[in-house]
Amino acid sequence: MKLHELRPAEGSTAKKKRKGRGTATGQGKTAGRGQDGQKSRSGGGVRIGFEGGQMPLARRLPKRGFSNAKFRKDFAIVNVEDLNVFTANTEVTPELLLESGLVKKTLSGIKVLGNGELNVSLTVKANKISKAAEEKIVSAGGKVEVI
Repeated sequence: MKLHELRPAEGSTAKKKRKGRGTATGQGKTAGRGQDGQKSRSGGGVRIGFEGGQMPLARRLPKRGFSNAKFRKDFAIVNVEDLNVFTANTEVTPELLLESGLVKKTLSGIKVLGNGELNVSLTVKANKISKAAEEKIVSAGGKVEVI
């Protein structure tokens, strides 16, 4: 048997019903939607959670718990390998990273991660620095400052 010879099992597939194509089909005129009402209309129906005007369950239940989403800090990420674009003994600051286009926005600050290798010695000033990144910067002859 070859791929082009494969067929579905007998009786396992059925043709799609073509609704609203004449009374002879049994699904003509109202197309199985009934005569009147919101659900019979084009675009009709109610939104998710709507209970016919009754106060929805999600609003009836008491709200509990705490979400840290309001207080979360997002950091702009820079990998160690990205810092190779700078010349040796450069002081890498968030302003310099913005200027050079390595980050688009500083958000809550800059975090340097240890992905890749560093070939130049730099003084890196950032809000957060991972241990791996710190080791790679120092081993390349650079310095790390947390601001």
